[in-house]
Order: sequence, then C-alpha cells, then structure tokens
Amino acid sequence: MNHIYDMLIVGGGPGGYTAALYAARAGLEAVVLEKLSAGGQMALTEQIDNYPGFEDGVDGFTLAEKMQAQAERFGAKTELAEVLSLDLRSDPKIAETSEGTFYGKTVVLATGATPRELGVPMERELAGHGVHYCAACDGMFYKGKTVAVVGGGDTAAADALLLRRVAKKVLLIHRRDTLRATKIYHEPLMQAENVEFHWNSVVTQLLHDGKFTGVRIRDVFTGKETDLPCDGVFVSVGRRPATELAAGQLNLNEGGYVIAGESTGTNLPGVYAVGDVRTKPLRQVVTAVADGAVAVHEVQRYLAGG
Repeated sequence: MNHIYDMLIVGGGPGGYTAALYAARAGLEAVVLEKLSAGGQMALTEQIDNYPGFEDGVDGFTLAEKMQAQAERFGAKTELAEVLSLDLRSDPKIAETSEGTFYGKTVVLATGATPRELGVPMERELAGHGVHYCAACDGMFYKGKTVAVVGGGDTAAADALLLRRVAKKVLLIHRRDTLRATKIYHEPLMQAENVEFHWNSVVTQLLHDGKFTGVRIRDVFTGKETDLPCDGVFVSVGRRPATELAAGQLNLNEGGYVIAGESTGTNLPGVYAVGDVRTKPLRQVVTAVADGAVAVHEVQRYLAGG
C-alpha cells in the first residue's frame, strides 16, 4: 500500500517548517516537499533584524537551515522534490512530484509569494545591495539617507510612509499622476515634508559604479529622462503568489492569494494555507511562523474529528 502521511507540507519556508516542527512535536507524521532549499524568499535575505531572538540579526539562509534542522530533530522529513500537481479534493490528498507520488490526510500550502520586479538590467544583481522589495525588512539600513519607492498602490504608499520616518528623503516614483492607493494614505503622504513625488514616471535604469547610486526615470509623456541620486530603491509594485498548484481547487482573491483567515483554513476540508500565499495584512517571517503553528492546531482538530 502507498504510504499516507498525516500532513503534506508544500514549501519549505518559515511557515512550512514551523508547521513541520509543530506537527512532529504533536506526534503527526509530516513531510516537507521543497524543490530547492529551505527558506524560500527568506533564504535570499542577507540580514533579518526584525525576527525575535537574534539581537544582532541573522541572515535568512542561516535562519532557514536552523528551522529545518529543528523540525527534523523531532522527526519531520524533507523531500527535495518539485510538486508538479496537487489533488486537494481526493481522500487521501495527492501530490505528484518530480520524485514520485505522495499521499496525505491533510495538506499545508506554504508556497509563498515573490515580489514583482521592475524588469530593468542589473536588478537581480543589485538585489539586497541597493535594490529592495520590503521596506519593513530593510528600511532601517537607510536611516538618514535618501531612498526611492517605486509604485502607487497601497503597498508603495505604506512603504513610503514607513520610510519617511527613517530616511532623510523619500522619492516616490509612480507611472500615473495620482496614487492608486486608498485615500487614507494620500493626506499623510502629501503633508510629509521629506516625501518628493515624481509623477508619470517609470524607472528605466539602475545607476551603479561598483555600488548602487540611484535610478534613471523617464517621463511617460515627454520621454525625458532624469537621473535621481539615492542610496537605495524599494520596488513596491506588488507580489505574485505561487498559487498555480491550487488554481481551480482553492478559492483565490483578485490578487491570486488563497482566501484563508487566521485559522489558515481554506474552502476545502483538510487543506490549509500559511505564510505569504494566503490573504493577510502583513507578510513577514514572524507572521508566516505564526501561521504554521495555527495550521497544525487546526489539522489536529480536523484529524480528531474524523
């Protein structure tokens, strides 16, 4: 007979490995299906200063390895396998992967979300070295400096408001002539003395001379290009949730995120969504970790109820 796990965890980020840890400690047999290595987006973060317990900060790769080792210490398993498809309605639930078929009584979807990029040359090479995608994560590196924020939605507006308290100056670059963000953000941004708006503009180039030095913007109407010196740029043009495996099975919102509340439960019994992939107001390592713990609590209730 095919082996049936108590829990299949799709994705080995902080939410996934916290779920694995809590499941193993609860006596559940859990396996993490991860196609690359532990950590997800967290593993690409050079310095994390807002995760409790590390007074000097910690790099994301190290934190990811510690999370994996801790979960495996209590018996959780890791399979380096790319999940190709999921059948979340079947009993047991089925994950077809590059390393074979896995069966589980429950599934925790922890596939995360990736920031949308500007799509300009050198963006990936400068990521973490002047180019950032999370103001809450990296804003403090720019205390007293000049930063740019690209975008005009709620995320960009919230990032600009956060950064104006830290940075000397914030350059807000938006392709339209007004913010798309909800009205609550408009007045405080307009009143902020250190926020400078660059309307009808797009970033065409990242300036660097061995290190990041600024951005080149182009007016979408006149075509005129202008160089803006700054110490860092925060790209706030949205995120892309990794929900392809769930499409057509789980309810998604208009942004493509799995609709799941604080219980992490989805529209399908025995299926839970944790971390950046689910609808939530704040996407951080600490909130993903909380989701993983909650999901196991809900799984235990589900399994106990038959």
